[in-house]
Amino acid sequence: MIHVLSDQLASQIAAGEVVERPSSVVKELVENSIDAGATAITIDIRGGGRQLIQVADNGSGIDAAEIETAFLRHATSKLNTADDLHAIRTLGFRGEALAAIAAVSQVTVVSRGREATTGTRLVLDGGHVVTREAVGAPAGTVIAVENLFYNVPARLKFLKSITTEKRLIDEFVTRYALAYPAIRFRLSHDNRVTFQTTGNGQTADVLLAVYGPETVRQLLPVAPDETDERPVRVRGYVSDPALNWGNRNHIQLFVNGRAVRDNRLTFAVVQAYHTLLPVGRYPLGLLFLDLPPEDVDVNVHPAKVEVRFRDEGAMFSAVQREVRAVLLGTTPGRGISGQWSVVSGQWSAGGGWRVAGGDRPGFESRDDDGERPAAQLDIPWQLRPPAPDAAEGETGAPSAAPPASAESRLPIMRVVGQVGAAYIIAEGPEGLYLIDQHAAHERILFEQLLAQWRQRQVASQGLVAPATVYLSPSQADLVEEHAALLAGLGFDVEPFGPGAFQVRAVPALLGRADPAAALSAVVADLESAATPLQAQLEALALRRVCKSAAVKAGQTLSREEMEALIAQLELCETPHTCPHGRPTLIHLSAAALARQFGRT
Repeated sequence: MIHVLSDQLASQIAAGEVVERPSSVVKELVENSIDAGATAITIDIRGGGRQLIQVADNGSGIDAAEIETAFLRHATSKLNTADDLHAIRTLGFRGEALAAIAAVSQVTVVSRGREATTGTRLVLDGGHVVTREAVGAPAGTVIAVENLFYNVPARLKFLKSITTEKRLIDEFVTRYALAYPAIRFRLSHDNRVTFQTTGNGQTADVLLAVYGPETVRQLLPVAPDETDERPVRVRGYVSDPALNWGNRNHIQLFVNGRAVRDNRLTFAVVQAYHTLLPVGRYPLGLLFLDLPPEDVDVNVHPAKVEVRFRDEGAMFSAVQREVRAVLLGTTPGRGISGQWSVVSGQWSAGGGWRVAGGDRPGFESRDDDGERPAAQLDIPWQLRPPAPDAAEGETGAPSAAPPASAESRLPIMRVVGQVGAAYIIAEGPEGLYLIDQHAAHERILFEQLLAQWRQRQVASQGLVAPATVYLSPSQADLVEEHAALLAGLGFDVEPFGPGAFQVRAVPALLGRADPAAALSAVVADLESAATPLQAQLEALALRRVCKSAAVKAGQTLSREEMEALIAQLELCETPHTCPHGRPTLIHLSAAALARQFGRT
């Protein structure tokens, strides 16, 4: 039997297109505040948005005669005729958001227009008006959304953890704070302020609040050419190639002030870095695209995060051209005669290594304004072979990995030398072996750390002076969410103000590494992880710690260090690959060598 759905059920179904999760509510309410001309927006969240989402602004407010109408479906002040759809100049326009939010929550709104003498307080439950009264209130609007999805349990049970929902809210608020630096944003979770901006109109100041000073120092401004008469103008910031991540999440695009997702334009940014970044690494990009409203269709999806362009090719070319010009114009020779240094993660524009800082362990200065690998390194404890007369577990330290099986055991090898300060040359009974010192050391450290992890005995090393690391609000949520994992790895981290943390201890393996960089690397990997499984996240973090601690390509090793590394590799359960699956060694048999020299 075919029948017409009730208005309430139809509203709840329609709400699913607009209100997917708490961050969707924040998005719609904040966009309404921006459209209302607000210069200050305060967002208060409780329980990850399940219990309360409150957005207060000092915008134009809602007239008392229209406040109930605002919560009806398809009620809006931003469109009058169908022709207005061809040139949308506001963030909201569909007239669905407030009705959708009210249909799946309990809403209280207090609003006063700037010319009115009193405000109006309206309470709705499941979209139905409960009370309405006149109240004293400042100009602007306060909307409190409580018990989200209380009447749609199917939607409620599919929400992620509180920390995950908080992170999604943080990502949205910081994104719009960057797009509207002249608006003062203040975000709090459970009565604790986690993010705020000054509203002074300076995008750089908001970037500082979001990413911290270390990241901001490595950003390059993208400024439009004032003499360029093309309709598309691109402005914003992109990162120096030395600053990169393992995912595309830090590429943020805005079209006429609207945050959008566009895979084609994201690819344009990535393509601009062609040959400038290692494979699998992505830049930071904050790009604002300004073009005539009639050249973009924003009425594609109810959430208004997807758009269509009249000329997609022109948009792609504009983004790629402007970003590429900045990258090639700010550093002479970059991408042409320069090369990526695996030692420092920096670009070198000519001969010699270029290492950031100048006090990197294992390097000494050069007269040509660069650095070269030092001739000798101290043997770190990780490379020392176990004393032959030491009983297993005698000192209380975790025992070494069990011996490798006969099938995977490495043959006895004799060190011949080192090539390129990256590969150890060794001779064995079956020919020649080339050993990747970084990959081999990663495997050694991974099995040592894994054994400690399984026994919950990971060694931690306290720092003489705490190191400060600055993280974005969403990354700060990850530190909170995975606090137990980080502590189990040997990190001692505590909050040090909004977006800042102090690292007081690190895994003992990282005793020689930069503690702030090590924590940032682990958090970045957790951020890019697609798996929700705890065991896989633990393995990911273990691999990152070992990657940070392992000797790098470019570090010259003494014969004793090379022999110690091979001895430790022989004890590994899986000596032929690193934890990421790359080979640790390549075998060239005596027969293969003979064929190469024409002896057969």
